[in-house]
Parts: sequence; C-alpha cells; structure tokens
Amino acid sequence: MATQTESPTDDANRSPLQAWTHGVITDQEKQDRLYKALFYVAAVFFLVTTLFPFYWLLVLALTPNSSILAGDWSLPVIGLEFPHPQGFNVVAFVEVFQQVPFHLYVFNSFVLAVTTTIIVIAIASLAGYVFGRLEFPGRGPLLLGILVISYFPPAAFLIPLFDAFLGNAVVIPFLGIEVFEPPRLVNTPGAMIMPFSALFLPLSIFILMTFYGQIPDGLEDAARVEGTTRLGALVRVIIPLSAPGVATAAVLTFIAVYNEYFFSEIMALENVPQNWSPLVGGILSYQTQYTTDFNLMAAASIVGVLPMLILVVVAQEKIVSGLTAGALKE
Repeated sequence: MATQTESPTDDANRSPLQAWTHGVITDQEKQDRLYKALFYVAAVFFLVTTLFPFYWLLVLALTPNSSILAGDWSLPVIGLEFPHPQGFNVVAFVEVFQQVPFHLYVFNSFVLAVTTTIIVIAIASLAGYVFGRLEFPGRGPLLLGILVISYFPPAAFLIPLFDAFLGNAVVIPFLGIEVFEPPRLVNTPGAMIMPFSALFLPLSIFILMTFYGQIPDGLEDAARVEGTTRLGALVRVIIPLSAPGVATAAVLTFIAVYNEYFFSEIMALENVPQNWSPLVGGILSYQTQYTTDFNLMAAASIVGVLPMLILVVVAQEKIVSGLTAGALKE
C-alpha cells in the first residue's frame, strides 16, 4: 500500500495549532522540548502548592498578633493580596516555649510515635513473613479480614475503647455478672499506643508482605541450611534485603502517629503535657476562650514540623542506601 506524502499545500491549509501539533508529533526534538516544558510546569506547580502553606506559616509567625488581627499584613501583587510579614518578630519562636511547655508536647508525640512504630514494625514483620512467604489454610480469609478492619473509621472504636480504658468493670449483658475490672489507662501512653498500633498495623503488613514475598527462596533456604531458624532467617536475611519496605512502613507509621490528634485528645482528659497530650494539643493551647495568638500557633507549627523534616531527609538516604545494598547482594 502506498504511503501519502504531504505537500506544501497541506501545510498551508493547517491552522497554527494544527501545524504546531503536527510538528510535535513528527519532530523528536520538539517532543523533547515539550516534555521538558511540561515537567517544569508540573514541578513549579507542585513546589508552589506544597511550599506556600509553609510560607504562610512563616508570615504569620513573624507578624505581631495585633497586625494579624487588624488584617494589615498583605501586599498587592499583580492585583492579588499577597501575604508578607509586617516586621520581623522572631521573638515568637521563643515565646512558644515560655508561654506553655511546648517542648513537652513535642516530646510526648515523639515518644508515642517511636513506641508505636517499633511495635507495628515488629508485629508487621512477623505477619508479613507469614502472609508473604508461607502457604497455609485460611490465608486468604485472614488477609481479607485485615483489609476489612483497615477500612473501619477510627471513630467507630472510640466509645468502647474509652469505656474500657476508664477502668469500668466488664459486665455480661442480661446477667449482670461482673467479669473483671481492667486497669485505668486514660492519661497514660498505653491508651494511645494500643489504638495507634491497631490502626496503622494493616498498612504495614501489606507493605512488608509485598517486599518479603519478592525475596528469592534460595536465599532463605541457604540460611536454613546453615542452621538458622525461620525467625533467624527473617532477621538476618529477609529484613536486611527488604530495607526499603521496612523503612517505608516505619516512616509512614511514625509520621501518621506524630500528626495524630483525634485519639490523643480524647484519651488525655486534659490538654496538659502531664497527660501525654500530643503536639497538636500544644499548638491549640495558645487559643483560649477570649484570645488566640495566631503568631504563636504558627511558630509552634513550624517548630513541630522540624523533626519531621529531619526524619524525611534521613529516611530518604536510608531508603536509597537500602535499595543499593539490596541490589548488590546475591
């Protein structure tokens, strides 16, 4: 079948848009320039939408609260009101620790996040090994049950958990027989760590199950021949080769618990650091019945973000090094 050649008349009959589109389709150099332009547009859009909230927080933190309440902290730019700081009120970053013990709130969130992450990774590693590398009856229904539980909203567990953590006696319905009286856990880390672990465990199980299932069986068999148990093979072979997956699950769990507020605020009956109130509770403590220190809330938010920023930078390097190490091992 003969191919049709384009004549100069065809080019002349095209509109500018049609001519440009045809040129992009037929010219590889134009395609490369288009892809680069689209990449830069997407990257700039992502950076602006991601970094602008942090810029807004910085503007609020550096602006005196009186100027914020008066609304005198915007600058007309291209017909829009662009926020900018009025003055340079860096004292707000000191006042956040003077007005309330904000460092204790940060410490509470950090301890809760670290403890929950350790528990979740330990249990998810065992479960991920079983589901990812072993075949046994009921494997599918168990996985389905974990998936179903992960879809339940956290608020559905709030009332029964709060009632149990208050230390109320468990009574058999219709019989009035008291079974036992659980310990009172409200205002303690246990009332927060146990729900957190249950909520974030399913995601970690699925992540680790996927990574563990991709490890060749020959590597584990070689370790078993040397006399290592299944648990030893998991610790010495499977987990090191799945370092990216373990790091990903740990980072996601840590960030989720560090930012959690719903359970923490309810399980801590008063918004004080002695009751293990979290970071968000410390930020909201600058808001009283009659006044709201927006600049201090913004400064506290920036201070609270700094540990997450450091963690992301460190975790990114760990994930890259884990990928490289896993690729080089036989």
